[in-house]
Formats: sequence, C-alpha cells, structure tokens
Amino acid sequence: QVQLVESGGGLVQPGGSLRLSCAASGHPYNRNALGWFRQAPGKEREFVAAVNRLVNTLYSDSVTGRFTISSDYLMTTVHLQMNNLKPEDTAVYFCAAAGELSRHASDFNSWGQGTQVTVSP
Repeated sequence: QVQLVESGGGLVQPGGSLRLSCAASGHPYNRNALGWFRQAPGKEREFVAAVNRLVNTLYSDSVTGRFTISSDYLMTTVHLQMNNLKPEDTAVYFCAAAGELSRHASDFNSWGQGTQVTVSP
C-alpha cells in the first residue's frame, strides 16, 4: 500500500506557471514509478506524465515541452512543474504510484485525492 498526498494546485492566468508536489510513502516496490493524471469535468481521466527511479520519463503529447516531472531516487516526492498553462489544462490533478513506468491508469495501484488546477483570466 502506498499513500500519496498532493499539494500546489490553485488558480493561475493563461501563460502562468504552477508547481505540483506529491508526497509518497509506503511499500517501496509499489512506487518504482510515480505519475500524474488529470480529469476535467465531464471527461475521462487522462495521463499527463510519469517518472521512474532511473529518471526515465513519459509525457502526453499535450504537455510535452511545457510540463516537467521530477522525483528523488527514493520516490518519496514527485513534482510536476507546469509552465505556459492553458485554459484546457484546467482539471483535478492526481498523483499515482506504479510498480513500473507506464502511461496507463490501470497500471497504477495507488492514487492521491487530487488537487484542483484552474487556468483562467
């Protein structure tokens, strides 16, 4: 079992930046990879980014070049630096843990409660 607690969401204007953080604890083998997903109202949860202990990363096409994911080797904290934010980035952002790097929600075994990100003038 892995416990995940997100922080750092909020309201930002288009073109602005936010940094999300997620504190992870629990069984280390279940958090060899940490990732971020998001869910906008009326839409399905979608993959944003993921990182593993080897610092291999995955990004969705919609955030590549704007978002950066990072973590410590022990996978106790994962950050998502979000730059040049757009209104379509508005969503609840969830931190998740997996045994291996993946972009598929079904591969992630633990989830945080989520943090709201709103991009609006």
